[in-house]
Amino acid sequence: MTEVLSGILAGIVSGTGMGGGTILIFLLSFLLGIEQHIAQATNLIFFIPTAIVAIIVNLKNKNIDIKLAILISIFGILGAIIGANISIHIDVGILRKCFGIFLAIIAINEIYTIYKMYMKPYKKNKKKQK
Repeated sequence: MTEVLSGILAGIVSGTGMGGGTILIFLLSFLLGIEQHIAQATNLIFFIPTAIVAIIVNLKNKNIDIKLAILISIFGILGAIIGANISIHIDVGILRKCFGIFLAIIAINEIYTIYKMYMKPYKKNKKKQK
């Protein structure tokens, strides 16, 4: 049952374009106790059908810049080859720490983005009122 809920949650996050794989890796490794290398590889298989569905929906809604997507995809494939080869040779403990640092950086960036979006205009409006 936990696997089903993990898949649904990761699929929902993936469908929104926020990277359901990050959630899936977290759920697989921390909640289900699956080794980091296996969780990351499982995420890659999960990614294929969810990405196809998201691409179809976004193409229908004209949300994709095709030229930009092709360019990014070409270099993304190159990066994936390099990253996969690096990952194979990294100890699981180090890989987990790198993943944790990655998540922390994302969290800090999201908090800063929220701050910029909501708090800065709020402070400016408050200063104008005084």
